[in-house]
Amino acid sequence: MSAFHDVRLPFAISLGAVGGPERLTEIMRLTSGREHRNTPWQHSRRRWDIGIAVQHLDDIQALIAFFEARRGRLHSFRFRDPLDHKSASPSQAISALDQALGTGDGTRERFALCKHYESGDQAWRRPITRPIAETVEVAVDGTLTPVSLDVMSGECTFAEPTAAGAIITAGFEFDCVVRFDTDRLDIALDHVRAGQVPAIALVEVDA
Repeated sequence: MSAFHDVRLPFAISLGAVGGPERLTEIMRLTSGREHRNTPWQHSRRRWDIGIAVQHLDDIQALIAFFEARRGRLHSFRFRDPLDHKSASPSQAISALDQALGTGDGTRERFALCKHYESGDQAWRRPITRPIAETVEVAVDGTLTPVSLDVMSGECTFAEPTAAGAIITAGFEFDCVVRFDTDRLDIALDHVRAGQVPAIALVEVDA
């Protein structure tokens, strides 16, 4: 049976990863010549190729060990996206005001971490399910407030219901849940201390 392994791919291996978000758009060409576009996906998913990031022989050995322990494609694991792994912009420090989680209603105690991607008047809300616990800061109307954090779902729970109209925000770092998208590693040794792994595909999954 497949399972999520709560372990992160070593950052030294993932540092040179190439990839990003992927969406699925179905396009139907109408007899009038117009297009009808739709998507069956609620959220995007991400893909990466980490092959070019692996060169030093020690990194290759670490990759082999990690791959074997995950049984190839069988088990998912944590991956730190070098370009997108925190609530703030890459050049900015994390702040509890980075991302809006919702508004209190006098009874609600639980809020899920998320990250917003905005352009113009459009935005996409990305669920964050694997936050880094020690980095999470949550604020109520701008005031830091302690919460109980579920590190496997990204859900924050307040000790008491939030006041009606209160704005809940958060800052955090996070990992993605991924699996290898191959059951085979092709490794070439160039010389004594270096080697090449031409392609190692990772794909984002739910669990």
